Amino acid sequence: MEFVLTQIMGFGGTFWALAIDPLTYIYLISSVFLGITFGALPGLTATLAVTILTGFFGNKIPLDYSLIALLGAYVGAIYGGSYPSILLNIPGTAASAATAMDGYPLAKSGRGGEALGLTTTASFIGTLIGTIALLVFVWVLLLLSKNIASPEKALLAMFGILLSGTLMSEDLVVKGWIAGLIGLAMAMAGLDPLLSEPRYTFGWSYMLSGFQVVPVLMGAFAVPQIIEGLRHLEIGKMADLNGRILPNLKTVRRYMPTIARSGVIGTGVGALPGVGEDVAGWVSYGVGKTVSKEGHKFGKGSLEGLLSSETANNACIGGALIPLLVLGIPGSPPAAALMGAFKINNIIPGPTIDPAIILRVVAIMVMASFTMFIMGLFTARVFMAILRIPQTVFLPIVMVLTTIGSFSVGGGINDLYLMLGVGFVAYFMNMLKFPIAPLVIGVILGGLFDETFRRSLLISGGDVFVFGSRPVAGILLMLNIALVMSQFPVIKRAFSRLRRKVL
Repeated sequence: MEFVLTQIMGFGGTFWALAIDPLTYIYLISSVFLGITFGALPGLTATLAVTILTGFFGNKIPLDYSLIALLGAYVGAIYGGSYPSILLNIPGTAASAATAMDGYPLAKSGRGGEALGLTTTASFIGTLIGTIALLVFVWVLLLLSKNIASPEKALLAMFGILLSGTLMSEDLVVKGWIAGLIGLAMAMAGLDPLLSEPRYTFGWSYMLSGFQVVPVLMGAFAVPQIIEGLRHLEIGKMADLNGRILPNLKTVRRYMPTIARSGVIGTGVGALPGVGEDVAGWVSYGVGKTVSKEGHKFGKGSLEGLLSSETANNACIGGALIPLLVLGIPGSPPAAALMGAFKINNIIPGPTIDPAIILRVVAIMVMASFTMFIMGLFTARVFMAILRIPQTVFLPIVMVLTTIGSFSVGGGINDLYLMLGVGFVAYFMNMLKFPIAPLVIGVILGGLFDETFRRSLLISGGDVFVFGSRPVAGILLMLNIALVMSQFPVIKRAFSRLRRKVL
């Protein structure tokens, strides 16, 4: 009980310190507005919004304001994707793909205002559910992770890379693993963290500091998206925004069990490393359709289907921050971009993270959710006007912002070469259906794996059994082995036969 009271008081103090600072609201309103704009414009994503702001604000302003800008954009962008989903039947982000299933039919039937009001409310409640889970479970996991040393950290980093590759692959799982291992190899370039010897620099002084995180983020997430957006311009007829946007409280109360269930599902899916908000939305939508008495109405303009998707994808934000803060493993692509911002601010997420950082993140998430709720209800028609901006106008502007953000990190032309090189490689990887997020996660976690893996071997005198001799390390080693073996055709067939027998 004393521990709980301490955390509540700590959260209250952090929240109050941010609330009385006028600059908080400037960064908060600006970043949430920018995030909603990025989410509302088809072709842009939450990952891109966080990535660009990382380039501009990552380590150039005080940490509190940097976190406000990044988390505000994250929350806003996941919600903002609901606008084109409902009004154009074009998901603004992958996270809002399931929202379009019922949102657009509702708008076409003259209930667009009602749909937007309910998605705004569901997004607000879902974000709060994920944030509460973050506040509760992050402390529990931190207490359990106190015994994690170098062997466990190395195995956790490898597990995060392999798991993200497994869950994010559209085609063969091995493609996700290859992408993650490419990122891991990129992280090895530069000065050796233990011996300070140059590795894989090829005599190029720029490479002594390794691959810079922000240009890699910009190249991997922004460049392919911009090229693809210009190649496939999506034009749709916007539905009219009829009816009042302010939500009907009776309707909200009626569907509160659906909202609560979807919030829990979204948080749980978000806590799986490397999965993301789009998966959370579809999983919650599928569960809702299965358990609902009105499941046959899903896809035809069901309010329950709309709430199932939109609550879960926003709750996923808090869930995705749990493995990021506790284990140093991002729970989604935007969280991977956020981890890049942590890295350039010399913050190391994981068991040794400063608890004050966690309280700041939770306080900012609460403030961002309220800002998003108010802005969504009272500025919807502003974002409708933004939706009418042609992609041929805003995508080149985004490319300019991406270039400036990448250049501003180190102030050198080599950062631009790196961004463009990674961008074109990522574009062709996308064409071959190689997922990009595992590559970025590999770059971010590769340094941790490299240092802790080799330190473990140095301390043990080269004994590889150090990765199985400790209880937690042994469990993590078995998880890594099981994850790889689960993709063997023989194992998959055996599991398939077992499942058929059980069912």
